[in-house]
Amino acid sequence: MVSTLEVPAMRVGARNRVTGKVTDIKKGNLMCLVKLEVPAHSRMASVMTIESLDELGIKKGDDVEVIVKAVNVLLIKH
Repeated sequence: MVSTLEVPAMRVGARNRVTGKVTDIKKGNLMCLVKLEVPAHSRMASVMTIESLDELGIKKGDDVEVIVKAVNVLLIKH
């Protein structure tokens, strides 16, 4: 198995990118929720496996690049 640290920079087609700071990580048995603060004091979150979190070495306080790639974004008026 090749560590993600040994792989050259990954190319992605997503155009929606923003930098953020990890503010919290909530771990379950298999998955985790990574909360982020992004520009304009907005918040985002990402769900990933614990294995991915460990491979990437992401910790609270880290600066990360957020890449949003979505097929659908749905809005519901309340």
